[in-house]
Amino acid sequence: MDAARLKQSWSLVAAHGDQVPLYFYSTLFLAYPETRQMFPTNMAGQRDRLVSALGHIVSHVDQVDRLVGFLQELGADHRKFAVRPEHYPAVGEALVATLRHFLGEEWTEELAADWTAAYGLISQVMIEAAQSAEAVSPPWWVAEILGHERRTFDVAVLTVRPQYLLPFTPGQSIGVSHPAARTWRYYSPANAPRPDGTLELHVRATPGGVVSSRLVYGCAVGDQIHLASPVGDRLTLWPAGSSDLLLLAGGTGWAPVKALVEQVAAEGAGRRVDLYVGARSRMEFYDTDAIDKLAASHPWLTVNYVVGADPLRPGEFVHVADRALADGDWRSRHVYVCGSDEMVSHSVAALTRAGYQAGQLHHEGFGKHWYGPTWRTATAPDESGGVR
Repeated sequence: MDAARLKQSWSLVAAHGDQVPLYFYSTLFLAYPETRQMFPTNMAGQRDRLVSALGHIVSHVDQVDRLVGFLQELGADHRKFAVRPEHYPAVGEALVATLRHFLGEEWTEELAADWTAAYGLISQVMIEAAQSAEAVSPPWWVAEILGHERRTFDVAVLTVRPQYLLPFTPGQSIGVSHPAARTWRYYSPANAPRPDGTLELHVRATPGGVVSSRLVYGCAVGDQIHLASPVGDRLTLWPAGSSDLLLLAGGTGWAPVKALVEQVAAEGAGRRVDLYVGARSRMEFYDTDAIDKLAASHPWLTVNYVVGADPLRPGEFVHVADRALADGDWRSRHVYVCGSDEMVSHSVAALTRAGYQAGQLHHEGFGKHWYGPTWRTATAPDESGGVR
C-alpha cells in the first residue's frame, strides 16, 4: 500500500468538492437501498462528514498510531447508527466506484489495490472496535428528562437521567438525539459525575438544527431522549496536571467549563482558578445563579463576566480573551477555552501572540470535521456537530 499514492489520488478526488459525497451516497443508496434509513433526512451535514473523515484518514495513513485511535473511536461511535459488519462491504464498493469515477484515466490497477487494502484495514479496525465496545457499553442510552428550563428565548437547561449509569469525564462530549430524529448532536455535560447519574445539558437552538430545536422547544419533563458514549479528551483536565487554571467560556461553552470547576472542587487539589464568562449582551448570561453560587462556595475561584457589546460603544466588541489578557499574566497556567468557533479561534490567536504555548492551550478543533465530539463547526449546526 503506497501512502503517497493514496494521498495524491485523494487530493485529485477531493478537488471535485460536493460532487464527491453526492456521487458516493447516490451509488450506495441505489445499490443498497436498505442503508438509506441509517442516515438523516437532510444529508447536507452528512456529506461534509464523509469528505472530512476520508481526508483525515488519508492524511494520516502513514501515522498508524494516530489513525488507529481515530478509527476505533469512529467504529465504536457508529454503533448508534445501527451499523453492522455486513454494511462495510457495501460502503467499500461505493467508495471504490466513486474514486474510479472521479479519477477517470488516473485510476489504475495499482490504485485499486491500494484503496482496497486501505479500506480493508479501516473496516477491520472499526468492526473490531465496535465489537469490543459492545462488551462494555450499549449503542446508546435511553434517558428521561427530569427538568427543562428555558433560560432565554433560544437556550434551555435540561436535567436528564439515563436508565443506567453513563460514565464520562468532565470536558468530554456525549451524543444526544431525539427518538423522532435520525441525527445526533454533541453536547458536553455541564456537571461532574453525580452519584445519581443525572446529567445537565445546556442547549442553544440553532437555525435549522433538528436536534437542538427539538430539545429547546419540543421537549418536556417526562420525555425520553437518546444519549451516546462520551468522546474526546481535548477539554479534560488530565493534561494540566495540578496546575492553576484560566478558564474562558463563551455562550453555552460555559457547560463543559462548569463541569471542570465542579471537578476541581471535588478533587480539592488547591488549584487557583480564574474564570471569564462572556456573552454578547447582559441578557444572554443564562446561568448566573449557578456561577455566583460556585464563586461564593469556593475561595480559590474568581469569576469575571465579560459583556461583548456595549450599547454606549457601537461597533466595538470586547472579547473574553482580550479582557483576560488585559487583567493579568496567566502564562504559568493551563488555559481552557470553549465557545463558538469564532470565540475559540480569536482566543487562541490572541493568547499565542501574547506568548502562550500550544501545550498549555486546551480547546476543541475548528471547522467541518467528521462529527462533533471533538470538532465543532459554525456552519452546519446539527449535522456536523454544532457550535456552542
